[in-house]
Amino acid sequence: MPVFVTLVLAAAQLATQDPAVMRAEFVYVPGPHPAIHATTLAQTEHGLVCAWFGGTHEKHPDVCIYVARLVDGSWTTCARVADGEQPDGTRFPTWNPVLFQPRSGPLLLFYKVGPDPQRWWGELKTSADGGATWSSARRLPAGCLGPVKNKPVQLDDGTLLAPSSTESPTTPSQWAVHFERSDDGGATWRATLAVNDGTAIQAIQPSILRLGGARLLAIGRTRQDRLFEVRSDDGGKTWGPMTLGELPNNNSGTDAVTLADGRHLLVYNHTTRTAGQWGGKRTPLNVALSTDGSLWQPTLVLESEPGEFSYPAVIQTDDGLVHVTYTFNRQRVKHVVIDPRALGAAPAVSRPVRG
Repeated sequence: MPVFVTLVLAAAQLATQDPAVMRAEFVYVPGPHPAIHATTLAQTEHGLVCAWFGGTHEKHPDVCIYVARLVDGSWTTCARVADGEQPDGTRFPTWNPVLFQPRSGPLLLFYKVGPDPQRWWGELKTSADGGATWSSARRLPAGCLGPVKNKPVQLDDGTLLAPSSTESPTTPSQWAVHFERSDDGGATWRATLAVNDGTAIQAIQPSILRLGGARLLAIGRTRQDRLFEVRSDDGGKTWGPMTLGELPNNNSGTDAVTLADGRHLLVYNHTTRTAGQWGGKRTPLNVALSTDGSLWQPTLVLESEPGEFSYPAVIQTDDGLVHVTYTFNRQRVKHVVIDPRALGAAPAVSRPVRG
């Protein structure tokens, strides 16, 4: 695999202020699609791949899924790889791509199609060449959406476990978390029941952390001003009660990953909702570490200026480095490379990675 710290992007040579940050750059700058959101990334044997949705604005029928690849140290011009056009010519927006590379088999690209999160459905494409070319779209079975924002995990027995959730069309909407399993590399899927009632804690968009053995922890977004937690002791077949964790949440997406050294790394906005409004500010954007998935130590501030810095995606590559992508003011895709060995304690708002 290439050494990802050699990344070059002529359009954005960005300075950093923290010794843990090895590189910060823009994968996509304002161009053919004026609004972008919901980045995702994966490591393949051909290199790093990044995807997002872009178009006139979120929910517009022209919103499509775009992919860029890291080739010879530079990001390619993004290519449209999926849209919401139907056989009868009807056009729907696409949403929330999720890339995942299993230990064997093709690269997977999950995404949603539909007018809104209450009525969307899941589709899946695959790539055998690291995102250069893609299969035709396959609609996921009824009751399965695929990972709704964040990447699946592959368990020791090869099972793919996708973190998912639903938003009901009722008022108020019930936000409920569930999980989807595949034992055949993504060819077929089956969903668990919801692990919360969608009302006492309104929760969506989980990330899955591995606590050792068959123990798992899912954390993510709520409308209760804090991240949720829910645990499994049997590899995600059953789940315990959902609770609220210690960290704030602004009704915006987060992502997390269990590192090779057993620690857990979370990227999130360290702020809460604004009273009387849908969500809250989507700044600052923070990194925190934990040894147990419950007690978190802030370690790095990626952004702290006014603006929207949101919907992060995070992975650890084979060289041990951590890669984060996120929405930068709905106009750019930002990519930051972090050496997790160099992360130290830091206040929740300080030392942003500046462009």
